[in-house]
Amino acid sequence: MLGHTLVAFADNIMVGQLGTAELAAVSLGNSLVLMFMYVGIGFSTAITPLVAEADGANDKPEAKKILKHGVLLCILLGIGLFGVIMACKPLLYLAKQPEEVVQLAIPYLNLVAFSIIPMIIFQAFRQFSEGLSQTKFPMYATILANVLNVVLNYLLIFGSFGFPKMGIVGAAVGTLVSRCVMLAFLYYLLWSKKEYKDFVTNFKFKIRDTSMFKKLVDLGLPSSMQVFFEVALFTGAIWLSGVLGKNPQAANQIALNLSSMTYMVGVGLSVAAMVRVGNQKGLQKFDELRRIGISVFLLTFLVEIVFAAIFLLGKDWLPTIYLDANDMSNQQDNIEVIVLAAKLLLVAAFFQISDGIQVVVLGALRGIQDVKTPMALTFVAYWVVGFPISYYLGLHTELKSIGIWIGLLSGLTTSALLLYLRFNRLTKKLIENNS
Repeated sequence: MLGHTLVAFADNIMVGQLGTAELAAVSLGNSLVLMFMYVGIGFSTAITPLVAEADGANDKPEAKKILKHGVLLCILLGIGLFGVIMACKPLLYLAKQPEEVVQLAIPYLNLVAFSIIPMIIFQAFRQFSEGLSQTKFPMYATILANVLNVVLNYLLIFGSFGFPKMGIVGAAVGTLVSRCVMLAFLYYLLWSKKEYKDFVTNFKFKIRDTSMFKKLVDLGLPSSMQVFFEVALFTGAIWLSGVLGKNPQAANQIALNLSSMTYMVGVGLSVAAMVRVGNQKGLQKFDELRRIGISVFLLTFLVEIVFAAIFLLGKDWLPTIYLDANDMSNQQDNIEVIVLAAKLLLVAAFFQISDGIQVVVLGALRGIQDVKTPMALTFVAYWVVGFPISYYLGLHTELKSIGIWIGLLSGLTTSALLLYLRFNRLTKKLIENNS
């Protein structure tokens, strides 16, 4: 999961060398793509608990059926989401964003939006692999994609070694190519191993099970909405920052990119919770299910405290990775962005604790295949609590960018609390009913 964010991290660092307008453009373009990409990722998570349950029951034909139907749905979803992103491009002009930033963002957006198709198909194979507790193959594929992305960025953004100098469009090309390679390599790894080859070959797409589609959609749609509500909140924060100007937007992007990397550790732990809880559900061992869930919550809490300390101690240095304070042509803008990003990291240090907890509890609830009530809870947390606070404090008080992030903190903390109460109540009920 960290690997997905490292693609954006590499893009941000390299594009940041071009200037704050280019960095803001990448932020704006990615805000629209990521909002819909994570809808697809959220949908694909339905595959993991179903495969984990089938694996716990040692039902290999069922696991293959889940993968086949999951891949087909993800292909259709990837194409559909690409079309939706293209249809939403005019929103960038209507959202009061700096004109210079929008003009730079559009060409970047076109290519990165297309990369959502191989990305979502990759997710189907990744979620299947993780459902079988094979988490290394997706990691290897992501590492390869990151190395390739950095190399292509270096060659195409700056025009190194005789390659064309494409600026931020070069970063988009790197993202697209690396995601295609990532999909191909993961499929190759699964195909090349005897114990997995039967799962990923001889798909008979003409033979379809409507009940399996329904099961995946019933689990996947609420899961995708949970992710959408959260990502849309952060997209809203990016756009609110854009209303304040290109420098606040660039500072927001730096703080958001750094915090998203630590968040991905929580997402990885949420996968562990989802798989292990799904295994125990298949075995009908609900005492173990609850114990495993709470253990992962505690582990996540301890890990996120370490990350919070790193942010507090490194808040003044970390933003300098993205921008050169000694660049005389952009020195004033760069220094302003670095100072503002350092202030945002103060809030980010605390909000990532809540962010990590909420995502790992959400993973455990998906393992139980409880998705509809968590969908409602996340909507309340992010859009009844979080966004109104971000909007008011960001645009109508002197807090501005910091106020936007206080809203994010409020939404994430509310989500973590509501979801934990849901898990606590649900697992106690399962244990009582089984005793």
